[in-house]
Amino acid sequence: MIPQIHCLWVFCMMGSFTDCCTKAKLFVCSKNCAVYLTQKGWEKKNMNLATLFVLAVGLSMDAFAVAVCKGLAMQKITVGKAAIVGGWFGSFQALMPAIGYVLGYQFKDRIMAVDHWIAFVLLVLIGFNMGKEALSGKEECEETDAGLGVKEMFVLAVATSIDALAVGVTFAFLEVNIVAAVLFIGVITFLLSMAGVKVGNVFGTRYKAKAELAGGIILILLGIKILLEHLA
Repeated sequence: MIPQIHCLWVFCMMGSFTDCCTKAKLFVCSKNCAVYLTQKGWEKKNMNLATLFVLAVGLSMDAFAVAVCKGLAMQKITVGKAAIVGGWFGSFQALMPAIGYVLGYQFKDRIMAVDHWIAFVLLVLIGFNMGKEALSGKEECEETDAGLGVKEMFVLAVATSIDALAVGVTFAFLEVNIVAAVLFIGVITFLLSMAGVKVGNVFGTRYKAKAELAGGIILILLGIKILLEHLA
């Protein structure tokens, strides 16, 4: 038997501070408590880098699709113009999950028992909506011009990052390192948005719907993955 405070420290090292006190009270402390926790699968809440990368790509597909439209509308593109589009979309794609995380963290402890179901439902709904838009056949590029003004880009950046707000709420339940996650998502979106401008300028909208559909499928599969891991 080891002192309670030492066991509590082990619990805290393996989870968030808000969870560890509750967990420590539920178990008899021993030298094997860390091993016991690992066997129980509590570490499964942590999102690894590969999963985060796939999520970032899926989330960025909306921004990529709009960037394609921007590139299509531009007669001549430059690195500067592509960087402006990428900067707007990448910044808001990073900001929105951070806001969602703060909102979700406020009531995380109250719904801990069903947090995996909430993450699953949000990701599946977002993915389904992206896929539905991709298959609708609507040509949204007709409403997009080559302008890069603050007002226009602000509206587009907010519109393409609303889904990321909802995903940010799920981050609060999944014990994600939010600083690393939002920076990662922002950088991925920035790079893919820049690429989208070039793709739109060269290939038109040929890959726009495919990208949105792929993003939707990715988010749905991630939602299923999270649910299965927690039910295992």
